[in-house]
Amino acid sequence: MGRSPRFATLVFAHRSIEGLNKTANGSVWLAMVSDIPVPAVLFGQSASVYAERPTFAPLRRHFACTWFHRVPQDRPHSTLVVPDGCVDLLWARGSLRIAGPDREAKLEAIPPGTTVVGLRFQPGAAAAWLRIATSEIVDARVPLDAFWGAEARRLADRIGENGTPTEIAQRLESALADKSASLTPWKDVPRSIVRLLQESHHTGVHVVRHLSRELQLSERTLLRRCRENFGYGPKTLDRILRFQRFLRLASAPEPAGTADIAVEAGYADQPHLIRETRALAGLTPAAVRAQIAR
Repeated sequence: MGRSPRFATLVFAHRSIEGLNKTANGSVWLAMVSDIPVPAVLFGQSASVYAERPTFAPLRRHFACTWFHRVPQDRPHSTLVVPDGCVDLLWARGSLRIAGPDREAKLEAIPPGTTVVGLRFQPGAAAAWLRIATSEIVDARVPLDAFWGAEARRLADRIGENGTPTEIAQRLESALADKSASLTPWKDVPRSIVRLLQESHHTGVHVVRHLSRELQLSERTLLRRCRENFGYGPKTLDRILRFQRFLRLASAPEPAGTADIAVEAGYADQPHLIRETRALAGLTPAAVRAQIAR
């Protein structure tokens, strides 16, 4: 897919929230999401609008937030989605699909006039809902009926296309709440992994050994659990969460210099930050900060 620089909008990760936060025409949204403090930054040249709200209460153990992305009628639109370690259930134009966790930035074209409604899975929840290892959908966008068959088609029919995005989201949440009662509970190991990675980012500890010791899991079991629940191993997840810390710090009202942010986010030094930002977003830290500052 070719880039569309004139109308490209860059979206830097997301998460659950307090209240409804909107961004349009290059403004910045920042929130604390469940266990993971992560920023969502929406900027670019188009007038798309991105908003999040808390998911329907009975679903909050399963989903971190419900979000909306509206694209204007009058122009083509591309969104650059950077890795955030999450899986989303998406509704658009009457269809449902799953967006798997990404390892690198992905440019996605969205037709003019489209509103996308999304529910972001909590850590570990997608594997239980989809009945697969999350590693099977890394970098993938897959129709929901590939997992649920006729049940997914009935769900799409129940949601329909009529009504406002808010009404569509409410019907989707209601249907998912009905389904959640039949799910087998899963362990909280994925949340613990995220928490430990957040707490240890300044300590310089060996990621795999640290997690293995704290969770009392063998390194082989830890690797399997990470791949099942996040799509990749603990080292990759740690890189992605560190990158998200950089985005959060860079989005602060009065951000520090890039070298200081690099240290605060957990990078060895500024060159380390530059390498990782290029690898995960395809941009330099300076380019990211310039876009955020618009």
